[in-house]
Amino acid sequence: MGERYGSLVSVRPDVRVVDCTLRDGGLVNNFRFSDEFVRDLYLTNIKAGVDYMEFGYKASKEIFNPENFGKWKFCDEQDIRNIVGDNKTDMKIAVMADVGRTDFHKDILPKEESVIDMIRVATYINTIPAAIEMIEDAKEKGYEVTVNIMAISKVHEADLDAGLELLAQSNVDVIYLVDSFGAFYPEQIERLTKKYMDVAQKYNKIIGIHAHNNQQLAFANTIEALSRGASYLDATVSGMGRGAGNCYMELLLSFLKNPKYNKIAVMSFVEKQIDKLRAEGVIWGYDIAYLLTGILNSHPSAAIQFIKEHRNDYAMFYQELLDDAL
Repeated sequence: MGERYGSLVSVRPDVRVVDCTLRDGGLVNNFRFSDEFVRDLYLTNIKAGVDYMEFGYKASKEIFNPENFGKWKFCDEQDIRNIVGDNKTDMKIAVMADVGRTDFHKDILPKEESVIDMIRVATYINTIPAAIEMIEDAKEKGYEVTVNIMAISKVHEADLDAGLELLAQSNVDVIYLVDSFGAFYPEQIERLTKKYMDVAQKYNKIIGIHAHNNQQLAFANTIEALSRGASYLDATVSGMGRGAGNCYMELLLSFLKNPKYNKIAVMSFVEKQIDKLRAEGVIWGYDIAYLLTGILNSHPSAAIQFIKEHRNDYAMFYQELLDDAL
């Protein structure tokens, strides 16, 4: 057995909880959240003791037509300030910037002009040099910066090792272990977290975890990574996120023993806002279709389409996925 950090009854002072409901959840409804929903979520996260709230993406309006998305696809400064004012709270504000989909020179303002505290850069293994350019730009502008290497379940080990070394030599603060397809099991998360932690300790970085729930393991994988040294923990209210969704915030706050975290605030938000979203027909969460893409380590796009078409021929769908994998 490898080293464990902390115990089931102790408080880890290095832990930070990151709410990704607007960003990952926005992939479900094209970021069309009402201001009431966003303001309620902001106030809920403050009450719940959440450390960071991710508002959405800094996507380029040259690439994505604003008419096709809600405002949190773009996170204009004024839109965030309309919710948080100057954010005179202990909770920090984050946004995600995808490599190749963000005009970061123009759209990410200097920190002194922005209420945002953290830029979360998202990259694939083959775009790490471009990610490092974005990381350095955001650091120079005065932000905390994290990086997500996506789809690592598809990456050769040697390439992952090389990518981690490159990122760890940058000025990034936090490197995220991401289970994009919900394909990993806790045993694999244990091994991967050790790999990430080894690099983090060598270069004095912090490790985070972002899990997807295709095999009902987002929470299990999150607390496994936590127990092996990951500090930044992503979660969403009721697991709201692309496809099968993410680690449930309600579960995570119930697990963490720090008295600053308050799960009751989140449960009240579920009662008031999440149930209403579901009633309006917004769909996310575990489904056999997502289980199958998770088992086969494939992107959930086929499962998302399967569910949109109201199909339930799971055995046939499984054969289609197997055929595509050949």
